[in-house]
Amino acid sequence: MKTLIKNSHILTMDAKRTEYSDGYLIIENNEILEVGSYDQLLQSESNFDEVVDAHQTIAIPGMVNTHTHIGMIPFRSLGDDCPDRLRRFLFPLEKACMTKELAYHSGKYAIAEMQLAGITTFADMYYFEDALAQATDEMKSRAILGETVVDFPSCDAPTPHGGIEYAKKFIPKWIDHELITPAIAPHAPNTNDPEALKAAAELAEEYGIPMTMHVAEMDYEMNHFREKYDATPVEFLQSIGVLSPRFIAAHCIYVSSQDLQILKQEGVGVAHCIGANTKSAKGVAPIQEMLDLAIPVGLGTDGPSSGNTLDLFTQMKLVANFHKTALHDRKAFPAKEIVAMATIEGAKVLNMSDKIGSLESGKKADIVLMETTSVNMFPIFDPYAALVYSANSSNVRDVFINGTAVVRNKQLVNNELSNLRSNLAAEMTDFSKKAKELA
Repeated sequence: MKTLIKNSHILTMDAKRTEYSDGYLIIENNEILEVGSYDQLLQSESNFDEVVDAHQTIAIPGMVNTHTHIGMIPFRSLGDDCPDRLRRFLFPLEKACMTKELAYHSGKYAIAEMQLAGITTFADMYYFEDALAQATDEMKSRAILGETVVDFPSCDAPTPHGGIEYAKKFIPKWIDHELITPAIAPHAPNTNDPEALKAAAELAEEYGIPMTMHVAEMDYEMNHFREKYDATPVEFLQSIGVLSPRFIAAHCIYVSSQDLQILKQEGVGVAHCIGANTKSAKGVAPIQEMLDLAIPVGLGTDGPSSGNTLDLFTQMKLVANFHKTALHDRKAFPAKEIVAMATIEGAKVLNMSDKIGSLESGKKADIVLMETTSVNMFPIFDPYAALVYSANSSNVRDVFINGTAVVRNKQLVNNELSNLRSNLAAEMTDFSKKAKELA
């Protein structure tokens, strides 16, 4: 299958940030074969199986969501302004009502939301990851899927740290999948003992897979490590030998200058979840300092209960607004840099930049076409600024993952959104009833 996409303003997000104002892309099977200016196209359009006219669009690489919890759609808008929400709603409802069926239908719905928002790759941490892998496979998205490990019995593991045993079956099952990379995901340094964290790291080492964790997210987490180890969480993780270039650290709000040097030294990537961090009044992570040290930083939505929306356009605006304000510097975090965080830099965090994150020959054909005909997209003097400050997920027109169209003209190709929603709603009956009792 050979496809030509023509007449688009292409932002390649390659190392030189090459643009083609009237560009073309050639997809052959699941890879990008060529990208360039349309007046340099040497082949006749008759040579292609399909020609996509992308007139009045901006083409960007598929967006990369570096941290989320796709099984948590049922929690969206539940207790959003409640200060003890985690223990009042989330933990009790997960224990009482979360099942593999509910996780599966939540996963499909969440992936649909992300695809419609131009997210082609995501990194997930939740329970019942085998069911979520099935959902991901059926939705044809690219993903890193990490089974949660935590120090209490959970909805899919009857014993503390049972996620490790779950992962030992989950990882081999999906290790050779074309689009899915299994991972291990200890919840946080303070919700796992050192032995469990080491066991998780050993599993990641054995299979050569990612390990992802919430790190330095909570103020009480910081107090716990000061009192118990006279260390920060980052210092503690380094001391037990679990940090590595395959480690994806989510949040990293409360990190010191020394912590940043450790992250740099160990090659750790950071998932920056500005929406969830600020909504929960936790703070603004020192992202500029990370970037100054060349620490890879990508954007994450966090879960649909924490950040509510599973799109990176929301995150890009928040990055600009919060960090410019925190630094008192209007020129900080220019739009081009923020678009990079949503694409190629996110791919670097996930150690996937050799395959995705930019529109270059030889990379996987994960491509998003943004229409520019809607009222909010005119005029456009700077396409990067338009993406960060003007655009939203409703401007996503077409989405290709691994060379296959999953969204066309703002509609899912292989699924009906109404069916995904009704299936999830039907599975949420017990959950909704229990949620109302807790409210």
